Amino acid sequence: MQALILGGARSGKSRHAEQLARQSGREVIYIATAEAQDGEMQARIAHHRASRPAHWRTVEEPLALAAALQQHAAANRLLLVDCLTLWLANLLGVDAGQCLHTETQALLTTLPSLPGDVLLVSNETGLGVVPLGELTRRYVDAAGRLHQQLAAQLDAVVFMVAGLPLTLKGTPTWNG
Repeated sequence: MQALILGGARSGKSRHAEQLARQSGREVIYIATAEAQDGEMQARIAHHRASRPAHWRTVEEPLALAAALQQHAAANRLLLVDCLTLWLANLLGVDAGQCLHTETQALLTTLPSLPGDVLLVSNETGLGVVPLGELTRRYVDAAGRLHQQLAAQLDAVVFMVAGLPLTLKGTPTWNG
């Protein structure tokens, strides 16, 4: 099972993904894409860490997500990636777009061949007004394109609103 959990800021998407991971009965590896570059982000990361079960292993990977997925995927394991939009922001900061293109294509190519289960958490940024700055528009465009491509190829897509899941495609479930 591979699923995309989308939602706005504080919509409950991480909490929902973590609940699904707990219910899966699988060994869970949490792949964190955030970088603690200031005190506020350090506090957010600490909050997320505290909410996860202590026996879950955490892998921090801000850029090479496809490689991390390949390295840690296994048949009876669930990989929980939180979050794709932070990952995209990290990639946009690396170069003029080549890294973004290379890494997003690597992710899209890698996912179908992975053993085990994958939950991808991401912010839905395309529901508001068109951003004023060029970099912000590139970010929103990149996120929107990635979400559309993932939604087309993954088993399930859930949209979170006010802590409530709205299933858009499939149902995130696990067999055995």
